[in-house]
Formats: sequence, C-alpha cells, structure tokens
Amino acid sequence: MSSSPRRVGLFGGAFDPPHSAHVAIALAALEQLKLDELRIVPTGQAWHKSRPLSPAAHRLAMVRLAFADLPRVVIDERELQRCGASYTIDTLDALLAEQPGSEPYLVMGGDQWAAFTSWRRWQDIARKAQLCVAQRPDQVSNQPSNQPLPELSVQWLNLPAMPISATALREQLAGGTDPFNEPARLPPAVARYISDHHLYAAG
Repeated sequence: MSSSPRRVGLFGGAFDPPHSAHVAIALAALEQLKLDELRIVPTGQAWHKSRPLSPAAHRLAMVRLAFADLPRVVIDERELQRCGASYTIDTLDALLAEQPGSEPYLVMGGDQWAAFTSWRRWQDIARKAQLCVAQRPDQVSNQPSNQPLPELSVQWLNLPAMPISATALREQLAGGTDPFNEPARLPPAVARYISDHHLYAAG
C-alpha cells in the first residue's frame, strides 16, 4: 500500500523580530495545508535587504520562543550557517535532497508574494514547490508586481487582517516603546527577550 507524500512547509523570513502575524501564518499553514512538518527558516545574509539584520543569535533565540507552542514545527538554522547570500532555492533544493518524495509547500506573506518574481530562480521555486500566500485574494493582486504569470499556482491561506509590520515594531521600540505594550503584536516571550537584551533601542 502506497502512502501519501510527506507534506513539508517552508516559512522563511528575517524575523527581526518575529511577531504575532508570523505565528498566525505558521498556524494557518499547519492547519489549512495539513502539514506533517513546518520548517521555520530564519534568513542568514539577506540579499534583498539594504539594512543590516540583527545578530543571528538574537533572531534565532526569538524565533525559538515565538514558535515554541506550535506543533510539528522545526526551527531550521541552515541559512544562518550558510556563507554568503541566502537564497530560498538553495534551501528548497537541500530539503528535497534530504527528504526525497516529500511534497514541499512554500509559505509566504503578502509582502514576499509581491516581490516573488525578484527572487533568484523564482521559476524553479514555483515548479518545485506549491506556493502558499497568507493573504486574502481580495486584498492583493493575484500576481506579483501585476505581471501576467498564468503558470503560477497559488494556494491562499485564510488569515484575518493583521496589520503588523516588523519595520514599524522596530521603529516603535527604537522610539522607546516598551515591548510589553505591544501584547497583540509580539508574543510575550519575544517581548521579554527584547526587553532583557535591549534590542532595537536607539543607539
């Protein structure tokens, strides 16, 4: 008797910091895609970001705290350990080599989807993995950058509106906002870590 392919999700990001919308996306992916495993992949050297990221050790620690209560989640450190720029296609290829026959699902938010065609070898990513976008179809154009890309198959994840931005959170924290004043935006353990380590405070 043949068994169904193992359904493995990949959810990458800078997670600087990981916030409540990230956790909601992960939970939606686990439940709606019926994943056997969801790999949370903190970005190493982000080729697409002009600003320097917070130190990898801090981001990894916050990711572990943010997703600790979710089932079937694996924190994947490979991009933090990779030398040079970090690309999704390399992570996807490595995962497929490690788990041959698995069915990969690439989970992303609406901002990542809008920039998808700027990713390295995005056509190969779309061919090798099911693209899953955590934003309602009525909230965004169903093609990134309004380009006609009929070959892309997208699975939409149902998610309530959560206008949370890591950029806005960093700016607020740099302005002196106590992280514990953001209970709806930051998981409590992450807020505690930020406070304990004085992250994002204005220099």
